[in-house]
Amino acid sequence: MTVYRRILLVVDLTEGSVAIGSKAQALAAALGAEVELLHVVEFVPVEPMGETLMPAVQIEEELLERARQRLAALAAELGLSGASCRVESGNVKSEIVRVARERRVDLIILGSRERHGLSILVNLTEDTVLHAAPCDVLAMRAGRS
Repeated sequence: MTVYRRILLVVDLTEGSVAIGSKAQALAAALGAEVELLHVVEFVPVEPMGETLMPAVQIEEELLERARQRLAALAAELGLSGASCRVESGNVKSEIVRVARERRVDLIILGSRERHGLSILVNLTEDTVLHAAPCDVLAMRAGRS
């Protein structure tokens, strides 16, 4: 039987992050595993519309800093104040897989959204991570207990 010792908890910092984080924290506690939190900021290029727009680098750094603060607050709310919190920028799917490899995690936990209609055909983050990850992946639904 595989025992999980290092868990990478990937959150998008939406309302569902607390529910997913609570379940992940409970699982980690039951297994005696270490949890590391990850949030990835994916920048969408913006065309400047005039001189009043702040430089793109300044905007990106502000977004990253805001994400760091929100991630630290989430960790505290989950009782994971001592856990490592990482905010990365780039392609969400690629960054999750890269960090999982780099940190040699045993399990990636991330949120999953229900899909209906044509959205079933779209390659969502959890699908890509599942197939590219160097470890097991657990997708949790935020609204379910």
